[in-house]
Amino acid sequence: MTKTLSKPPRAAALALSAAMAATPMLALAPSAALAVPPGGYADLVEAVSPAVVFIEVTGKQQQAVAQQQLPPGMPEELRRRFEHMLPGQDGAAPAPRQGLGSGFIISEDGQIVTNHHVVAGAETVTVKLADGRKFDAEVVGSDAMTDIALLKVSADVDLPKVDFGTSKTLRVGDEVVAVGNPFGLGGTVTSGIVSALSRDIQAGPFDDFIQTDAAINRGNSGGPLFNNEGEVVGVNTAILSPGGGSVGIGFSVPSDLVQTIVADLADDGSVERGWLGVQIRPMTPEVANVLGYDEPRGAVIEAITEDSPAAKAGLKKGDIILSFGDTEVDDLRDLTRAVATTTPESAAEVVVLRKGSEQTLDVTVGALEPKPA
Repeated sequence: MTKTLSKPPRAAALALSAAMAATPMLALAPSAALAVPPGGYADLVEAVSPAVVFIEVTGKQQQAVAQQQLPPGMPEELRRRFEHMLPGQDGAAPAPRQGLGSGFIISEDGQIVTNHHVVAGAETVTVKLADGRKFDAEVVGSDAMTDIALLKVSADVDLPKVDFGTSKTLRVGDEVVAVGNPFGLGGTVTSGIVSALSRDIQAGPFDDFIQTDAAINRGNSGGPLFNNEGEVVGVNTAILSPGGGSVGIGFSVPSDLVQTIVADLADDGSVERGWLGVQIRPMTPEVANVLGYDEPRGAVIEAITEDSPAAKAGLKKGDIILSFGDTEVDDLRDLTRAVATTTPESAAEVVVLRKGSEQTLDVTVGALEPKPA
């Protein structure tokens, strides 16, 4: 395999750092609106960098993880010798796991946004500002499905902050600036363009990433992606890289989604999501041809969980879900996202294709049980 999605800090090929991607842009004529600001980005960086923080995390190193690093098939005597050298053996305490990431302050009272994977499993979280001040941080809440976490620090003065902009108006070719903490090198600034929008990297139902080519590496995870107005339009989350370093292809969570998740986390530390209780697969081209569709659409139900909202609503195996509420289901993530963003215990109309005819069913959405971090 020559390419892997990276997210630092998950081992070599899967690095939990954020990245941005690049595609050349052809312009018929230069436009001042798309040009680098006169004099460069110095004024922008000076304005936003005080609110970009560097995050240090410590957590327990699992002994089992260390043991799994030994190659399979190793002779028993040799294995015992190596195990004695591993942390946590012979009664010794396992060495603490350490990690680095980035984040940004969104309120003067110390709310900080970063990635879920930066703080997942953390015992202590320390936040360092650009001016050298350090604070112990509390994890208010964390959402694995969108890879967004909210931290809180307490200070006796107002802290510098940055504001969110909307990601909805971003266009391919727009200039962006990333500020973060790659490899522990705090205050690193890179610039690039938006290479693509609404990228699906098969990470989950909320895949709608901004792709950009601003250089991002390990330690940039959770850092902000700015537009030319100094507004946060994304949170740097993942890179596509053969060796874990930046090759100009990276992904950021759009700010419009981030703001929604942060608001939920700030409310009670969790994000409530809807649950339908079905296993689904795509429609095949052959079935689409038989049904008279130009291309596959909808989600085919493969199985239904007993006593689930889908079962109670009368959905059946083999039904093809064409729409859920106001959402047309063109591919699987349309359905999973629509269900997940529906408030539990609320009703929705589901249009299904069953034995060649469309039927509309009413379903009361359940609550998805959160997965442990």
